[in-house]
Amino acid sequence: MCLAVPGKLLSMTDDPPHLRTGRVSFGGIVKEVSLAYVPEAKVGDYVIVHVGFALSIVDEAEAQRVFDYLEQMGELGELNEP
Repeated sequence: MCLAVPGKLLSMTDDPPHLRTGRVSFGGIVKEVSLAYVPEAKVGDYVIVHVGFALSIVDEAEAQRVFDYLEQMGELGELNEP
């Protein structure tokens, strides 16, 4: 199953908005994602990521709730896949 997962934006490139990428931490697992759909995102924000694209910004409390639910459901294993 493909899910959108919350993560914290750790850093981002200085590319034009449609090419910008960032390093996002998902509970300690860090992945490079596209920030093209959230040009207003800044380091420290929590973003919802689906198939390598950040889709929206959420507050920290909501991100933690979603992450906790996914962890309880055992749906975070795909984050460890290459």
